[in-house]
Amino acid sequence: MTRLTRSTVVLLTAGLIAAGCTSTADDSTTGSTTASPADHATSATAADSDGAAVTVTNCGIPVEFDSHGKLFVNEGNILATVLSAGGADSIAAVSSVQRDIPVLQAKYGAATIDRMPQVSPGHPSLDQIVAQQPDIFVGGWNYGLSKANKITPKTLDDRGIATYILTETCRLDPSSPQGIIDPFVSVKQDLVNWGSILGDSTQAEDTIADIDERLAALDRAPKPDTPPVVFVIDSVSETVFTTGNYGAPNAIIDRAGADNATGEIEDSWVAVGWEKIAETRPDAFIFVDYPGQSLDEKIAQLESNPLTRDLPAVQHHRFINVPYAMMTTGPLAVDGAEYVRHALQQLDLVPDSSVTPQLSLPESVAGREYLTGVSR
Repeated sequence: MTRLTRSTVVLLTAGLIAAGCTSTADDSTTGSTTASPADHATSATAADSDGAAVTVTNCGIPVEFDSHGKLFVNEGNILATVLSAGGADSIAAVSSVQRDIPVLQAKYGAATIDRMPQVSPGHPSLDQIVAQQPDIFVGGWNYGLSKANKITPKTLDDRGIATYILTETCRLDPSSPQGIIDPFVSVKQDLVNWGSILGDSTQAEDTIADIDERLAALDRAPKPDTPPVVFVIDSVSETVFTTGNYGAPNAIIDRAGADNATGEIEDSWVAVGWEKIAETRPDAFIFVDYPGQSLDEKIAQLESNPLTRDLPAVQHHRFINVPYAMMTTGPLAVDGAEYVRHALQQLDLVPDSSVTPQLSLPESVAGREYLTGVSR
């Protein structure tokens, strides 16, 4: 199986910095999800003349932001990044975080999360973003930025709003797969950038140190002779939406001591046929939990589809359910890795270790029993 090895991560990261990740893609190109230099070059003008201008490298392009700017943050994993860098007081509006509220409350406290003005339960429209009058929109391609919906760095800049793009969603060029560096590397880059933008790197540095320490503990955990194969299910229909080599779940599964069943696919998130599950015969399933399709609905489809219903992992209910914010690129991904490792231990798929999940989830989180590998 072709995998994104850690040595490859280092080379990719070095190459990204050296090359500047420069794209020649035009913002109007249909279907392209690459931020062009022109997108961010114009966004640099959005810094408030009364604020302190800070320049950071985002998707390989120097971008100037107002350190006192108001933020509109889309998606729970991105909100977690800003909060972990100390940006709570800069957030003026949030969207697409409703599914993550219990997890975010457990991590950052209900008082912090409950005061965030929620503009939309899903991705916002351009009008909704503009109505909040933010200085910076914080999102990513397919994390709020969308050419189809006319929400791009260029359209936002035309309205006086700068854009910070989630590093995981950067691309080298329009034809390359989404995701160009390891998710744990990319979240640390985002934390470094937000520490700089906010004018105080202390909390960002503390978060990075914590992530590194916990990843090191996962790396030290004993490995099985043959890593178990895990299939990630985001959602199911006529196809199965899963993760490739560049998605956060791939790195989470690797750190937990297992192999991603679709790790040979060089993309972050991708749709595959049901026959792919049958072909890989996974030892366990990981479900990305969020509203839209319940855990029970996903399991019911596995148990009824003739291609999957007789698989041992389905028959023996080897199911691990992990909240969305812990399976996407952000500081909570290390919590996801700890939960997956612990669940695999409970399922006797990896050796016991001293790894213990540090984040205690509330009872309201759907499918908590699957996080410890408990059968239905």
